[in-house]
Amino acid sequence: MNCIIIDDEATARAIVKKLCSKIPDLDVIEEFDNAISAIKFLNQQHIDIVFLDIHMPGFSGVDFVQTLKNPPHIVLTTSDTNFAIEAYEYECIVDYLVKPITQERFDKCISKIESIGYQTSKSQQTTKTNANEGEDLYINIDRRLIKLKLNEILVIEAKGDYIDVKTEKEEYRVHTTLKKIKEKLPEKLFLQIHRSYIINFTKIIDIEDNSVLIAKNVVPISRSNRPELMRRLNLL
Repeated sequence: MNCIIIDDEATARAIVKKLCSKIPDLDVIEEFDNAISAIKFLNQQHIDIVFLDIHMPGFSGVDFVQTLKNPPHIVLTTSDTNFAIEAYEYECIVDYLVKPITQERFDKCISKIESIGYQTSKSQQTTKTNANEGEDLYINIDRRLIKLKLNEILVIEAKGDYIDVKTEKEEYRVHTTLKKIKEKLPEKLFLQIHRSYIINFTKIIDIEDNSVLIAKNVVPISRSNRPELMRRLNLL
């Protein structure tokens, strides 16, 4: 079996690596001090086990788990005993090791994983399709129907009883709700990243901290929507 270690503390990573070294068939392929770098790695490499800390700055272990499309076996390594019950709501989390971790407890964890088997293939969730999968969207402005190309829409922002639809050339104010227009948009292009914003995620230029840059628009990302955004991105 091969594995990676994700923990923002170097000492904690070293301890887990030493525990792994006592298992003949377990190879540590890489270690990371942040979850984002690990996601990029997992997009390119097959891993059987991830030893994952929960509390990390910026992007937590829980965010990491929610982001993965086809997660390997996840073993949480943490000093927080309060998350144990919630952790088992995730099928991919197979064990919960509380620091300091003893070799005996670690060995039991590995035995448990071996009994489960290596990473099993899981059926992909069927992507929800929207009623409107066309290339155009018509909006009602002053009793006129204006046709917009979906791939030219950059950002949609809620403004009370209205929404602002920002395209590459124009901006339109429409009397409707974000919820209603979301139902008309194809998921392959659009994603709600904040209670007030829907973006065309194919137009993202940059992501920094808790915001994305699309053309000249800086759009906030809510914590609850960040994992889905990271899952959608084709990270290198």
